[in-house]
Amino acid sequence: MSLPKFEYIKVKSIGEVCEALGKYKRKAKVMAGGTDLLVQMKDRVITPEYVIGLRGVEGLGRVVYDRKEGLKIGAMATHREVINSGVARRRYPSLVEALEKIGTGQVRNMGTIGGNICNAAPSADSAPILIALGAEVRIAGANGEREVLLEKVFRGPRKTVLGADEVLVEIVVPNERVHSGSHYEKLFARTSVDLAAVGAACWLIKDGKSGVIKDIKIVLGAVAPVPMRAKKAERVIKGKVVTEGLIKEAGEVAAGESKPISDIRASEEYRREMVKVMVRRAIKGALGRIA
Repeated sequence: MSLPKFEYIKVKSIGEVCEALGKYKRKAKVMAGGTDLLVQMKDRVITPEYVIGLRGVEGLGRVVYDRKEGLKIGAMATHREVINSGVARRRYPSLVEALEKIGTGQVRNMGTIGGNICNAAPSADSAPILIALGAEVRIAGANGEREVLLEKVFRGPRKTVLGADEVLVEIVVPNERVHSGSHYEKLFARTSVDLAAVGAACWLIKDGKSGVIKDIKIVLGAVAPVPMRAKKAERVIKGKVVTEGLIKEAGEVAAGESKPISDIRASEEYRREMVKVMVRRAIKGALGRIA
């Protein structure tokens, strides 16, 4: 199926992007890598009259590390560019491993982190681990810039907090803390290139002397309208020394918090059962990363 007719708008700065979005409002869509947008346009899920290409905006593709703020990922940085980043591989291995689970090699080469977030698919692989790591996003608009915690960005399938004249500019992943670890688990629907049927990410920090878990985040993907924190499951672990029994209980509680649906990838019942497994694996994987 061919693409619907649209006007392509070239821009060279974030200011021009916001100006075009302010002018055309909901008639316009921003295109980063295009791996999600173009498919949706071909399927007539969306039919924008204007497509604003970000490729000409300088600086949006950078992946840099700041000692104070952490890892800064431009919205146009591809999954492959983050995967190949030496500093990302050294300091944020769980993020790299999550991105390596996204689609095919071609998708990782073309698809962008910013696009994966703004597409707001419940099954997005980048969202759970980034939320677990405490990432924030920088959003630019006609009235200036604002920073939003990533877990507050999603409002529903394909819906975010971005206004009609706003664009995501950067994702900032804070520095990992001493005695902390993180991990992402993905249940494939059929093959390794499929969307997640269930995703689970965990970040935790352990007291170096007592072994007590001082803080923890458990984030689920593909089992609710948006990537979600399993806060009741977090409370099972937080403030305690981890045991096999507690890990099992956390998985069961997380399954109860999840809100899966049945679709072509998996049934509601199967997803809920697999949340238990994925959460247990994510917790154990995060514990295994603590030096």
